[in-house]
Amino acid sequence: MRKKIIEYTSVLDALVAIVKQLSIYELKYQMSSEDFFSQYQRGETSDEEDFVEWSGYYKHYLTLHQDQCSKIHVATIM
Repeated sequence: MRKKIIEYTSVLDALVAIVKQLSIYELKYQMSSEDFFSQYQRGETSDEEDFVEWSGYYKHYLTLHQDQCSKIHVATIM
């Protein structure tokens, strides 16, 4: 598996890059990342490199997205 270390200047830049990568996989495999990840977690996909990388991108997306949603929520109650 190839590893890439990419640094972004902002969380928004990271989210945009991750969403672009997720879109590539979604087009290639004709399913949403959410559906794929659900199947992946249940062991219904193979462990081929694309799927391992796709799951990694999706986990990273979920983490960043949740973090941003939490920050927005805190900002709206202040």
